[in-house]
Amino acid sequence: MGLVIFLSSLFLFLLPWSLAKLLHKLWWSPLTIQRMMAQQGITGPPYRFLHGTTKETIKMRMKVKNTPMSNLSHDVFPKIQPQINAWIDAYGRNFLNWHGPQAQLVITEPELIKEVLLNRERTYTKTGTKDFTKKLLGDGLVSTADGKKWAKQRKLANHAFHGESLKNMAPAMVESVHTMLGRWKDQAGKEIEVFGEFRFLTCEVISRTAFGSSYVEGRNIFQMLTGLSSLTAKNSFNIRLPGMSKLWKTADEVEAEKLEKGIRDSIVQMIKRREKKVIAGEADGYGDDFLGQLVKALHDGDKSKKITVDNLVDECKTFYIAGQETGNSMMTWMLFLLAMYPEWQEEARKEVLNVFGNRDPDSDGLGKLKKVGMIINETLRLYPPVVGLFRKVAKKQSLGKLVLPANIHIYVPTLKLHHDPEIWGEDAHQFKPERFSEGIAKATNNNAVVFIPFGFGPRSCVGMSFVAAEAKVALSMILQRYTFKLSPAYIHCPGQHLTTRPQYGLQIRFHPLQ
Repeated sequence: MGLVIFLSSLFLFLLPWSLAKLLHKLWWSPLTIQRMMAQQGITGPPYRFLHGTTKETIKMRMKVKNTPMSNLSHDVFPKIQPQINAWIDAYGRNFLNWHGPQAQLVITEPELIKEVLLNRERTYTKTGTKDFTKKLLGDGLVSTADGKKWAKQRKLANHAFHGESLKNMAPAMVESVHTMLGRWKDQAGKEIEVFGEFRFLTCEVISRTAFGSSYVEGRNIFQMLTGLSSLTAKNSFNIRLPGMSKLWKTADEVEAEKLEKGIRDSIVQMIKRREKKVIAGEADGYGDDFLGQLVKALHDGDKSKKITVDNLVDECKTFYIAGQETGNSMMTWMLFLLAMYPEWQEEARKEVLNVFGNRDPDSDGLGKLKKVGMIINETLRLYPPVVGLFRKVAKKQSLGKLVLPANIHIYVPTLKLHHDPEIWGEDAHQFKPERFSEGIAKATNNNAVVFIPFGFGPRSCVGMSFVAAEAKVALSMILQRYTFKLSPAYIHCPGQHLTTRPQYGLQIRFHPLQ
């Protein structure tokens, strides 16, 4: 009886404290931040209890999501991020909005962005992952916070994607493109939906380069990750009360946990098979592919280089999702633009034939494709795969003339920067690869922070050379065989699903070269 009275008293004591803590998080703290920023001239859509500005965001996005653009315009920022476009018009180049009770400072001034992304004082960290994104990426290199763990993972990734490693990956890329082109042989003159084709291609390339002889198993992992990425995109703006998922899980949360476990189990099984081969003397090492590099680090005797099984699983997931999504997006929009502009398609073809003739591309020749590189950069400017970057303020911090509270998030809208006429001129929405003819520095007036398709500074994407090489190989092999143009069936409706993609696919007609 005494125990029951004690527990009841404890509950009655803790309940008001818990409610007060919850109200502070959901009401008092957001209003305090809102008032603090307003005093410094930073306003924005007002905070709404629990939801922040997510309801307005969802409403604006849903209004334009499935509505095609009336023409083939590249002025896609209002279409893909209508809420940011509207709020910049209403509140200025820098404004405050809310993902639930989480304050987000949106900045578009290059000097502020440079200060945040260079992060010289190490006070602007990655925001980390939670909920569905946590299951999708874990604490991989894309999402993990700064510190020794990040440095270790970055060093390992740099080794995996340095010049010699990329050179060794080129044959796998070529073989994968041959597989895709084999499916196209009987489709000459017919409509091919290339977004789906490139999805299979990037999956194949990553499966081969990451898992080598185990690439068939890699494709099974990819299928599970694809399902998990769809759940992540679907729930990206959903807000739940803190701790609610521990008490009650939605059907999507249950499915996500199932997929997360399936992915981990499959990767662990591949690790065990490689370990057994080494123990049995059937292999001299764990392999030269990406998985082999990770398993080697798993068994490294040097603690400064050693990683855990969880680290390994997260890096595999990151390579798959980040590599596949960005590669697919970039190649899809590159084909779209070259189908629209046959003069640039022909310029690219001449360069490819001059460098490779009818031979398969090799890593040495890829670096000589200057015009193809210009086309890739202009594609990434108009249709960047990732439309924005997040950072977190680790402690109270000055940013320019602003004083930011700890734990506020900063959002850099890449898509806005890439389409800003004040930065690029009145032709900002036009496809003009020649703007990159003298490199990125000249194209941006030595202000590289305004062109950030793969980030900027120490946290820039380590896999950008991999994705660029993959795109050059694929485009070269297509140009050696086909001319192509948009199908009349194509509907121009760019959208965002983790990365930028055509909502209704990309239909293109290919004609063999005479």
